[in-house]
Amino acid sequence: MRSIFCKIVDFIENFFLKLFEKIGLKSLSDFYKSHIEGMRYLVFGGLATIVNIVAFLICEKCFGFSTTICNVIAWITAVIFAYITNKWFVFNSKVESVKKLISEMLSFFGARIFTLIVETIYLNITIDYLGYNSIFMKIISNIIVIILNFVFSKLFIFKKNAEEKKQ
Repeated sequence: MRSIFCKIVDFIENFFLKLFEKIGLKSLSDFYKSHIEGMRYLVFGGLATIVNIVAFLICEKCFGFSTTICNVIAWITAVIFAYITNKWFVFNSKVESVKKLISEMLSFFGARIFTLIVETIYLNITIDYLGYNSIFMKIISNIIVIILNFVFSKLFIFKKNAEEKKQ
């Protein structure tokens, strides 16, 4: 199943890179290729952000849940999506044992729990106490979370696997 998704992602990515080159944006295409890990993180991080915001809005507007409940449900949905896409497409992580897979997953979800706490505090203050627009505050909080999550993923979670492969 992973290989099918990887082929689809490669096809879409190559389609857009060739399109950029044909319309005179070769430098953008070259930049993307030379920074592929970071660019893929931005693409899939953007998609995870969309998943997060849509889940938050559904919980808030359709079910009327509290800010905290909406955020936790949105977080769970987005983190599952992010783990799979980061593992397969961004960092190309291939662990050889169940023990290493569990360690990787616990590290990934643990780092995300930290950013969930940061985001929940931010949203409770800005939405519940200050009365700011919930969707605007959710978007701002996601920008902060994306930056923190990339740092944790790059430096701590998937780096371990890259170092182990070198040895």
